[in-house]
Amino acid sequence: MTTERMTRVALVGNPNCGKTALFNALTGSRQKVANYPGVTVERKEGSVTTPQGRTFRVLDLPGTYSLRARSPDEEVTRDAILGRIPGEDIPDFLLCVADATNMRLALRLALELRRVGRPMALVLNMFDIARHRGIGIDVERLSAALGLPVVTSVAVRRGGMDGVLGLLDRLAEYPTLNLLAGSPPSETFPRKRESSVSDSEHVTLTSRGRSPLDSRLRGNDTGDWSPPSRDDMSAMQAEADRIIAAAVTLPVKANTVTTRIDAVLLHPVWGILILLGVLFLMFQAVFAWAQPPMEAISWGFDSLSAAVGQALPQGLLRSFICDGLIGGVGAVIVFLPQILILFLFILLLEDFGYMARAAFLMDKIMGGAGLHGRAFIPLISSFACAIPAIMATRVIDNRRDRLSTILIAPFMTCSARIPVYTLIIAAFIPAKQVLGGLQLQGLVMFGLYALGLAGALGSSFALRRVFWRRVPPEPFMLELPDHKKPNARNVLLGLLQRAKAFLRRAGTTITAMMVVIWFLASFPQPPEGAHGPALSHSFAASIGRAIEPVLAPIGFNWQISVALVPGMAAREVAVAALGTVYAIEAGDDTATKLSETLAQQWSLATALALLAWYVFAPQCAATLVTIRRETGSVKWAAFSFAYMIALAYIATFITYRLALALVGG
Repeated sequence: MTTERMTRVALVGNPNCGKTALFNALTGSRQKVANYPGVTVERKEGSVTTPQGRTFRVLDLPGTYSLRARSPDEEVTRDAILGRIPGEDIPDFLLCVADATNMRLALRLALELRRVGRPMALVLNMFDIARHRGIGIDVERLSAALGLPVVTSVAVRRGGMDGVLGLLDRLAEYPTLNLLAGSPPSETFPRKRESSVSDSEHVTLTSRGRSPLDSRLRGNDTGDWSPPSRDDMSAMQAEADRIIAAAVTLPVKANTVTTRIDAVLLHPVWGILILLGVLFLMFQAVFAWAQPPMEAISWGFDSLSAAVGQALPQGLLRSFICDGLIGGVGAVIVFLPQILILFLFILLLEDFGYMARAAFLMDKIMGGAGLHGRAFIPLISSFACAIPAIMATRVIDNRRDRLSTILIAPFMTCSARIPVYTLIIAAFIPAKQVLGGLQLQGLVMFGLYALGLAGALGSSFALRRVFWRRVPPEPFMLELPDHKKPNARNVLLGLLQRAKAFLRRAGTTITAMMVVIWFLASFPQPPEGAHGPALSHSFAASIGRAIEPVLAPIGFNWQISVALVPGMAAREVAVAALGTVYAIEAGDDTATKLSETLAQQWSLATALALLAWYVFAPQCAATLVTIRRETGSVKWAAFSFAYMIALAYIATFITYRLALALVGG
């Protein structure tokens, strides 16, 4: 292996082993996030420069328990390791990442990776936590038993990556060495004592001795690899257990911090109340914490629009820039603080290890609705976006359970709905406190989220009764990760990535749709002497009035009809479309706030009807495309669209008619 080829390093490990934290610690902000070609699995790649100035490409592969690949994520990891992905370079070196506090499944994966024949090492992550809990790991003996270099790391501590960086430097320093599993000692790294490496970053770069399984599990190269049989998996797990017994010393009494916390969090009563409290706090924070930055962003766009309006003469160009671009895009970007607050909660809960506990708590409730307990994690992820949530259903092995979760995930209130909800709530729900200090607007937002969850559970119950009535549910088995203190750097990187994705969407999809909407709303120009606003003579008005008869029974006017069509590209585009439509109709270049305009133009019944529509309607083409990709069938995407549209229409009709009966038009 030449020095030039020693640039591609792949991180492989079980879910919840700290692999992503290690990836972030190595690469920092030097990351690129995309999808693998032909699939919706996320691909993360970054670069790292070692203290000696050498640069490596680092690939963070999806978490896996085995290369047998029982899910799409695991298939991508297997194919990336074996070099089967078109256009993807085969890794020069594998770093198998293991949680030092729970190595059993990780060592089995390491033994399985040895069969592939790629050069590799084992990284014992969270080594400080293991030592704090009294877990003793004989790194030298572990290395000898595995026949692999072993590196320890503390991904969340300064200097905690010294061992990994030192390993990479030695890879470049000794590029011709054979690091395949079972290599004799003379072919491994020479032993060098590094005075700068502390005990918590201990490095063992020797590989003395061979594993008893070498004759069965070794492969010469990736071309000779074949999936392990059940007997092979059993043999590897037995070997992993033998190695742990020889190299790891567990404390007489296990650390009880996680146990004590779980005694409360997993309590059948207190646990549910805490979960509801966490979710309620999340929705309250979306309004209360985001208000100051939202006002600052709104002021910035208003000032920009006013400055441009003063600099340009009255006419189409001024209208296009102020109303089409600044007004339309600004109406969406103003909601960025709320979206980031929602993501902040999700990232913190994931880092802390609470998501798995929430899934455990919801198992009985979800089982009653015909859902697998693992479905709760994708459904919670849907609060951020339905697309990655649908992709996250790959953790569910059973195809029927996975399909049920995919079909109901769009009901969960994603971040793209927040601009619509916030706009209407701000216009029609007074900002006052009720029930001893709770925000009424936050309560309404919580109610919309709860309604979406109820719709998801109800739909799952109905789907099970129609399609899988005689299929018994599978048992729910879940490995609970230890509680860990969230890492601020990882959380900030996650927020930065999501902010970039949102702004990129605002700068591409939303801007493009706003140009189209502005054009449709501005042309053709009204004839001389025509009465009424110019918008009423436009293409947009013609389209809206053509759709209006279908939507009039549920309280929607033609302006709403116009906004719903581009809203299929992305839900939040509807807000920008309304901003563009009403700004042009009003003829106010600096634009009155859209919420005030809607409060004057709509009835409360119409506002509530639109909220109900957005709870249930499949108002996102990208989600439908993802459903088609994940199910491998156009019919399930079409079915999802049809039944959600029908449900949305019925729910909106009932909401509008009840509101008319109770509060009038």
